[in-house]
Amino acid sequence: MKRTVFEEDHEVFRASCRTFVDRELRPNQEKHIANHEFGREMWLALGKHDFLGLNIPAEYGGAGVNDPRFSLVLAEELAKLAFAYSSCVGIHCDCVAPYLVELCTEEQKRRWLPKFCSGELITAIAMTEPSGGSDLAALRTTAVRSGNGWILNGTKTFITNGYCADLVVVAARTSPEKKAHGITLFAVEAGMPGFERGRKLDKVGQPEADTAELFFADVAVPDDNVIGEVDHGFGYMMQRLVVERLGSAVNNLAHVRQILAETLDYAKQRKAFGQPIGSLGANKFKLAEMVTSCEVAQAFVDACVAQHTTGTLSAVDAAKAKWWSAQVQNEVLDGCVQLYGG
Repeated sequence: MKRTVFEEDHEVFRASCRTFVDRELRPNQEKHIANHEFGREMWLALGKHDFLGLNIPAEYGGAGVNDPRFSLVLAEELAKLAFAYSSCVGIHCDCVAPYLVELCTEEQKRRWLPKFCSGELITAIAMTEPSGGSDLAALRTTAVRSGNGWILNGTKTFITNGYCADLVVVAARTSPEKKAHGITLFAVEAGMPGFERGRKLDKVGQPEADTAELFFADVAVPDDNVIGEVDHGFGYMMQRLVVERLGSAVNNLAHVRQILAETLDYAKQRKAFGQPIGSLGANKFKLAEMVTSCEVAQAFVDACVAQHTTGTLSAVDAAKAKWWSAQVQNEVLDGCVQLYGG
């Protein structure tokens, strides 16, 4: 089914992304899996090709592209190789970038964004905690006012890019009496005393991704590292969920459609009972169902992409896209595994 949400410029850019994946990432994938990260040299390579600053204004070292579809094209091409690549790059480019561009002061932007774009400054965002998961309103990490700064204490877990990040956007409770409306965002930089990283987590999936635990023990964070206004963090995070949810949906479908394409090729080659398994009636039905599920989900997600491009995508529709694409991803991946058998 022909997709109409992307135009000629996007497809030219897609070819560049695909070339980068084939030349830089694919040959090193086994090393990335073994190390549970794809290394600083790969971040620098991404920066050299201007992939990290697509939506960052040119005065801060970015490409200044005022079209979110380019970053979604990059996400799709990364996800086709492995979901972990689009996850790690997406956290940096699509999750952290809006906080830095939209909420930071001019001094903060000039301090962080040029190296953000070049790949010299790797970023992460720390919301999830061991006790409350991703329930932001229940987070226990605290920041208490001390002189011209704050003392940060707490633990975060399952933080993508957490082990190698040079700057982590940390959500912490600053006014407990205000509950969800008493959360502030802080930029915690590598080397700050009291900021420690745990082990790289050995996960069921995404072995290429750097995922870690983070520990904050009396970390002194200056006022210059507060992002946005004090006690406004919860609202900031909620406002940016549309982009994060849509990015997840795009990644989910790009990942599973690539696996499905590989499964279709396998079904044409693998023989049983004297014929390709893809020609057996039950398998034909299953493959047809999976292709249909992917294409229908893709049509909905593409419609969401089109709305996001014009600034009209609602948080509810973005949530629908994230949930439904993940549902299709799970069902189709399971179906593909069944066709591969042992």
